[in-house]
Amino acid sequence: MPANTTSPRETVERFLRAAAGSHPEDMADCYAPNVVIEMPFSAAVLYPSRIETTREELRARFKAGTASRRYRRLDNVVIHETTDPEVIITEYDLHGDLVETSEPFVLTYLMVMTIQDGQIVHTRDYSDPIAGAQILGKLPELVAALSASRP
Repeated sequence: MPANTTSPRETVERFLRAAAGSHPEDMADCYAPNVVIEMPFSAAVLYPSRIETTREELRARFKAGTASRRYRRLDNVVIHETTDPEVIITEYDLHGDLVETSEPFVLTYLMVMTIQDGQIVHTRDYSDPIAGAQILGKLPELVAALSASRP
C-alpha cells in the first residue's frame, strides 16, 4: 500500500475544518487507527491525562459530544510547522453553543500533533480545564476533585 501523500499541514487543516463543521465526528478521519492523546492539564474527573484509543472510539466520542454542544467556527488559528516534519503545533479558539440553553462558549486550544503518512498518531492537547468543566456542566466535580487533592 503506498504511503499517504497528504502533508502534515494539510492533515491539520482538514482536522480544523472538521472541528468547526456540522459533523465533528469527521475529525476522526484525520487520526490513525490507533492513537495516543495526552492532555497534561486535564483533571481525571473530566478526562484522563493520557489515553491510548482508536479512531472509531474517537469518532463515537466526537459524535456523542454533539448531543450537548455544537461547534460553529474557529478563529485565531495559527499553524506552526516545526523543524521536525512530522510535528505541527496549532493554536485556535473554538466557538460553539450549548445545545440545551443555546449559551455560547469559546474554548482555546494548543495542540502538538505528530502526523505520519497523513494521519495523526499522537497529540498533546493543552486547554483550560476550568472552561471545559464549565461547558460540560462538571465544574462542581472539578472543584471537589481539586479540593480533595489539596495537602
